[in-house]
Amino acid sequence: MDIAPALPRPLVAIRYCPKCRWLTRAAWLAQELLITFPDEIDVLLSPGESGIFEVLLDGALLFSRAAAERFPEPKELKQSIRDRIAPARSLGHSDR
Repeated sequence: MDIAPALPRPLVAIRYCPKCRWLTRAAWLAQELLITFPDEIDVLLSPGESGIFEVLLDGALLFSRAAAERFPEPKELKQSIRDRIAPARSLGHSDR
């Protein structure tokens, strides 16, 4: 029996500051992304340096709290990820 290896899925990394207690926010965003893209992405929560909250897709920065001066909304992350991995896919209410 020949089983082909699975292709690697895009990796979404959420880097957060543990000293700022942003793990809960990072985990909530990870949950939102995994509910929307259950078979299409992998998500990694990664503790980082002081004050950081960033979301990356395969190493490319999607969102930076420092640059935006706010936290990301799930809708904008879902749209950004969809636009890169499955542009034709509908996100239902998240597209409105």
